[in-house]
Amino acid sequence: MAAKEAETVASISCSGHGRAFLDGLVVNGKPICECNACFAGPDCSDFLPECVVDADSGDPTFLEPFWEQHAASSAIVVAGWHRMSYEFNDGSLISEELKTHIRQVHALVGNAVTDGRFIIFGAGATQLLNAAVHALSPKGAASPAKVVASTPYYPVYKEQTEFLKSEDYEFSGDTLLWKMSGLDSSSHSQSQNIVEFVTSPNNPDGELKKAVVGGPFVKTIHDLAYYWPHFTAIPAPADEDLMIFTLSKLTGHAGSRFGWAIIKDEVVYQRMLTYMSLSTYGVSRETQLRVLKLLKVVIEGKGREMEVETGSDWMRGETLQVDLRFLGPKVALEAELGSWRPNEAMEAEIKSWRPSEALEAEIRPSEALEAEIGSWRPNEAMEAEIGS
Repeated sequence: MAAKEAETVASISCSGHGRAFLDGLVVNGKPICECNACFAGPDCSDFLPECVVDADSGDPTFLEPFWEQHAASSAIVVAGWHRMSYEFNDGSLISEELKTHIRQVHALVGNAVTDGRFIIFGAGATQLLNAAVHALSPKGAASPAKVVASTPYYPVYKEQTEFLKSEDYEFSGDTLLWKMSGLDSSSHSQSQNIVEFVTSPNNPDGELKKAVVGGPFVKTIHDLAYYWPHFTAIPAPADEDLMIFTLSKLTGHAGSRFGWAIIKDEVVYQRMLTYMSLSTYGVSRETQLRVLKLLKVVIEGKGREMEVETGSDWMRGETLQVDLRFLGPKVALEAELGSWRPNEAMEAEIKSWRPSEALEAEIRPSEALEAEIGSWRPNEAMEAEIGS
């Protein structure tokens, strides 16, 4: 029954410019199409030439064609009785099988060291970012830890830190300004605790970044959301104390809200685990099941088929460079408009176009200018310099 419902919805035609979903709106007993940007109508066939596209959200739907090709192997059916308990049988909130597959993906790609590390799940990287800030900020210190990031930085670092106010930490701006002030803890006379976000590749400019602030009282959070072959070359496996990844940038499933952190220190891991337990009591079992299925598809294909969709080579680390700021909507819009062709009348008008006499006269250089250009010769000093 569940499979039949899914197939029925999948068969609804939205002209290639939208999609119907099982949980979408239903009109007259039938799910309706949800159209892509710049398209409208019952079947999304109406192109809106004057529309404005949101090119700032980074929705990773550019990987949708890959998952269309793997619809059967990536599908799951969740029974009504599936994982109804709060915890797994071992008392944890984390699927051990999913952790194993995450390690396998990183080994396949070669973008992170996972041996001997702890892994924790979160509701996307967003939740893990603040869990990491919490875990790295000393509790009850004389002054709150200063949370910093290099400009331009992902705005959520500042917004989230300020929104989730704590006496243990506060956002303190750009790393360079903090370092230039002479108050960073690279000076052993200072004991100021600092938590630095290191985003590599950086969002929004895509640069590979390294930590800026140094010293014995500095802790770093390496946000490696985009450290995958379809966004950047992978020069070496990341081997940092605390690394955060997200499913949305690996497989494109942003709506599943799933991320993970790879942690070296057990004390930090335990503090993050406590944070996750008290905030959401773990990630839903249905999400973990879906992620497990998706990673199996990636691992079975060794990422090679995903290369076709992303222009990257998972095995050699070669990649198609993409402007991260415009990744989602820009790519989606190009995919929508890529098949567009002008009609016959427009083609005829383009081919027959010629500049007017007035325009030709304006473009053509004057006789005086032509004479000046034609008679120009380099002087002796210039000829000597060119000759040598």
